[in-house]
Amino acid sequence: MDYSKLNGLVPAVVQDEESGEVLMVGFMNAQALDRTLASGFVTFFSRTRGALWTKGETSGNRLAVRRVLVDCDEDTVLVRVERLGGGTVCHTGERSCFFRELVPRGGWA
Repeated sequence: MDYSKLNGLVPAVVQDEESGEVLMVGFMNAQALDRTLASGFVTFFSRTRGALWTKGETSGNRLAVRRVLVDCDEDTVLVRVERLGGGTVCHTGERSCFFRELVPRGGWA
């Protein structure tokens, strides 16, 4: 992995293995990716806390890894997961972090 572009981090896109829905995006450093691969549960690096955190460790809504894919530049990972617990991923209680739509002022052409 090329961790040089974002100061030791790579974006990690999390996608539901069954539906293909994009659930969230986080960041991983080498340690977070290693822990994800070793544990089978998605672990991120929190930029605000400066520490590793495993998704769902407090809520129980864990993300079980099914596949990890790397992009052609080796600077982004796609983590295909199975949602465990209640199935919600967003801290707001939504199923996915992507639930708000932006529309241009004049609408789409």
